[in-house]
Amino acid sequence: MSRLLHYDRRNLPGDLMAAVTVTAYLIPQVMAYSSLAGLPPQTGLIVIVATLVLYALIGSSRLLSVGPESTTALMTAAVLAPLALGDPSRYIALAATTALLVGAYALLAGVLRVGFIGELLSKPVLVGYMAGVAVIMIVSQIGKVTGVDVAGDTIVEDVRVFGTTLIESGPHWPTLAIGVSVAVLLLVLTPRLPRIPVPLLVMLAATLVVSIFDLESVGVHTVGEISTDGFRLGLPSLATEDLSLLLLPALGIFIVGYTDNILTARAFASRRGERVHNNQEFFGLGAANVGSSLVGGFPVSSSASRTVIAEASGARTQLYSIMTAGLVVLSILAFSSVISAFPTAALGGVVVYAAIRLVDTEEFRRLWRFRRREFLIAIAATAGVLLFDILYGVLAAVAISVVELLTRVGRPHAAVLGRADEVAGWHDIDDYPTATQVPGLLIYRYDSPLFFANAEDFARRCRAAIESTDPPPRWFILNMEGNTEVDITGLDALEEVRQFCSSRGVVMGLDHVKSEVWSALERHAVGERIGRSHVFPTHPTAVEAFEEWSRRQKGGSVA
Repeated sequence: MSRLLHYDRRNLPGDLMAAVTVTAYLIPQVMAYSSLAGLPPQTGLIVIVATLVLYALIGSSRLLSVGPESTTALMTAAVLAPLALGDPSRYIALAATTALLVGAYALLAGVLRVGFIGELLSKPVLVGYMAGVAVIMIVSQIGKVTGVDVAGDTIVEDVRVFGTTLIESGPHWPTLAIGVSVAVLLLVLTPRLPRIPVPLLVMLAATLVVSIFDLESVGVHTVGEISTDGFRLGLPSLATEDLSLLLLPALGIFIVGYTDNILTARAFASRRGERVHNNQEFFGLGAANVGSSLVGGFPVSSSASRTVIAEASGARTQLYSIMTAGLVVLSILAFSSVISAFPTAALGGVVVYAAIRLVDTEEFRRLWRFRRREFLIAIAATAGVLLFDILYGVLAAVAISVVELLTRVGRPHAAVLGRADEVAGWHDIDDYPTATQVPGLLIYRYDSPLFFANAEDFARRCRAAIESTDPPPRWFILNMEGNTEVDITGLDALEEVRQFCSSRGVVMGLDHVKSEVWSALERHAVGERIGRSHVFPTHPTAVEAFEEWSRRQKGGSVA
């Protein structure tokens, strides 16, 4: 909202051009998604007006287009069809109530400030997710672009049915020519003419070709008549028992919607060096869904295809969304005949072009060069989205990310430390072979939070370091600089190391212990057993204490 209040007028040409282009694209799209959700096609028109404006005022992304999209539309239809019992009025009320519940979940999540969950989505997950979405977008348009009927329940089934039908009857050649021509022209011209609204001009050209050659008469489909009948305004009315039936399905739709929202927002923001705010996205998504409910709509999320078209057309701020909403209203009132003449194959070509732009091949190559495991996470995210749908695919990729993280944190770098002549301080003796150790003193660092995933590894490597030191150390100092967090399993392992040292007559101490970590050690009791007198702020103070202890030992004193 504050960005719009302090609007830079230099962004106006790009935002206006994007609004015109996105309007031309989204009108048939949202009508199709409304039908997909089981509602009258015109419902999508009023829903997009409400959601674009509300998200533009509240959301944090400069480009994200929020409104009807395929995944939440499909989920809505799957959830409501068994509950509506064939009653259209009941179905509309169920859909609006579901949107209201999704909005309520999102607003509650924003109040609770649980947006940190969006930070679990790593760059490889983002790259893989967008590639998977791109493939889904392309497959969803193959029927429009080729004129071949596609009626599968999954993306794999869609491809199978398409291939079978194509072999049996072939494509509809005029439709294929329009769809492919639009996609190719956009791919060729858009990068070369960045200041010209190529998508809009290509769309108008395709419409003109269909009109001049009367291609409708040979089977080329157009958007068709736009009707504004049946708009509703107000809270949905539904019995309490029906409301309870929707609580769990709405939660699932909310999870999918937010996942899609934050992934898409972050992906576009990272391309432009911007940031989105996870908690603010809850409020933006929540407001959009509540607004959709109030106009008799259905659950909504973000559209990657509309967003990428806006970006390609020059959008810079969310003012383009507000202008788009205004143009949708204007188009319904004044230009419905022009919109009705748009060929659906051309719209499919625009989507294919947008999808191709989503696949960041250079980023895949960068992941491959950097670390193979991160490349495989991106591939897993892509495969998961394609095989298990968006939510489960992303969850699978996140799970792989977490497992990969735990693997690295569970087997972290560890080092015996010594004093190096080349640089001040204490350093890994493997990095500085000339580093020297104080005879009888072993200082060891384990570079990770100490918790359940690495507790056994920590204890094993501490024992190995002590056993491999020749002659055996008299003191073992654990540098806890890297142990920023601990849990009870990790502290049990620390106690195990202390007992091992005690059994060998080795005095154990700690240095660089953070205050919150020391509090945990005291609650566990391992801190008391080690003793506060053997906890040191720095390496030099630990060395000084060891040398003083050694002198007392030589003088016959008791440690």
